[in-house]
Amino acid sequence: MLYAFILSAFFLNGIVNAQGNVLELLPGTEKIIFSELTGEHRLIGTVNFTYQGNTMYCDSAHYNEKRKIVHAYGHVHVTKNDINLYCDSLLYFGSTKYAKLWGKVRVRDKEYKIATDSIDYDAKSGRATYKNYGRIESIVSNEMITSKYGYFYPNIGSFFFSGKVSYKKEDLTMTTDTLQFAYEKQITQFFGPTEIKNDSITINCERGWYHVQKEEGNLYRNVKISQRNREVLCDTAFYASKPEIFTAKGKVKVTDSQKKQQLMSDVFYSNKSIGTTYITGKALAIQVKEKDSIFLHADTLTIKEDSLGNTKYMKGNRKVKIYSQAIQAVADSAYYDATSGILTLAKSPIIWAKNAQLKGDTIIVFMKDSTISKSLVIGKASAIMELDSGLYYNQLSGRKMTAWFEKNELQRADMNGNAWTILYPIEEQKTDSTITKKRLGLNRLYASDLRVYLDSGEVRSITYFDKPDGIFYPMNQIKEEEKFIVGFAWLIAKRPRDPFEMIAND
Repeated sequence: MLYAFILSAFFLNGIVNAQGNVLELLPGTEKIIFSELTGEHRLIGTVNFTYQGNTMYCDSAHYNEKRKIVHAYGHVHVTKNDINLYCDSLLYFGSTKYAKLWGKVRVRDKEYKIATDSIDYDAKSGRATYKNYGRIESIVSNEMITSKYGYFYPNIGSFFFSGKVSYKKEDLTMTTDTLQFAYEKQITQFFGPTEIKNDSITINCERGWYHVQKEEGNLYRNVKISQRNREVLCDTAFYASKPEIFTAKGKVKVTDSQKKQQLMSDVFYSNKSIGTTYITGKALAIQVKEKDSIFLHADTLTIKEDSLGNTKYMKGNRKVKIYSQAIQAVADSAYYDATSGILTLAKSPIIWAKNAQLKGDTIIVFMKDSTISKSLVIGKASAIMELDSGLYYNQLSGRKMTAWFEKNELQRADMNGNAWTILYPIEEQKTDSTITKKRLGLNRLYASDLRVYLDSGEVRSITYFDKPDGIFYPMNQIKEEEKFIVGFAWLIAKRPRDPFEMIAND
């Protein structure tokens, strides 16, 4: 007993004078046993001590002063600053400030608690690592993260996870292969196939960052953003929920099932708070209609919505091309009013409908469900109808033209101001079994105003509103200088033939 008392006194005196470099006992430790063979002190009972700034509680412990190793067993509790660690057993290397914790490991600070079966803890860097599934939960919110592998820095609130990572906070869930989470900034960075989901949106990508509090982030590689009525596919994207903003780049494809609309481009921008969508770089908008679909292509397309999200208008700038089964068109600018169905084309516009070509300074097209009903051509207006596979052309020109269509075919044209027509009338000859058509010649007419009725590009009748100046040439007497109106140009090569080829050939 005397020997034990002397040893104990010596041991305690040495520890106190070490000023944290060796183990320092606190009141409560019941028994100390020293082994000369191993050079270890064995602490038994309710063990309380501090070591290198860490306060430890356990049922028993082994301490090797020379090797600076502490091994604690049973109800182990370690505290330092605001951090608390709990486990069944702990091995701590004082020389490297490295610890290993086993059995029902829990780490807790003011805001988070962590649970796993084992942890490696580097006190020098403040890094803790688990390798066999762990769960991190927020104490102040319902935030939770689970993963197979993870390491974290409790002192700075930075976390790294890999292997079946799952993040949850309120209605937000995130699953990924690898996740880095900066708690103070509330920013996650993720690598590998990732899904971010809440009540209103689902995001899929392969890497990026996301601010879980602001609900915004940058997304990269095979990005897919799905909402109730809209889906966005692209290479990279920025998304912010408040206000709802999308910026997408690289092979962008946006599908809106409610509007029956599809957008394709290199760059896409959408701001719901101001009701504006903007696409550029091989931009193509597809409006699906009941009978036909309209394909609108331009360098840049702008779509404006009302407060209910309905399309108000669509505007195209530079190299505009339009394709539908009913009509095709080119221009350098276009404005489509979705409410009225009026399409306005400016800057060298041309429209084709079946075998008719309309051209002028400005063309206003009145449509209903992709069917053209009327067209107003203003300034240097002309209409050209191809006949006999390009051998002849019926031609109309004037300062202004109002063209009327039936089943997307030009049926009537009202020419106003310096009206000029070059027409090739035909005569039908009937026999018992066949009807043959013979082209009679060229009929050139000048008038202030006139009206022409057509059928499949052939003239049915002409109405003059003043005395015309005209001349007729039989087919074998047609003069070359009388064959075409001023500015004649049959621009069939510019006519869009395929909605997707018009982008490729731009």
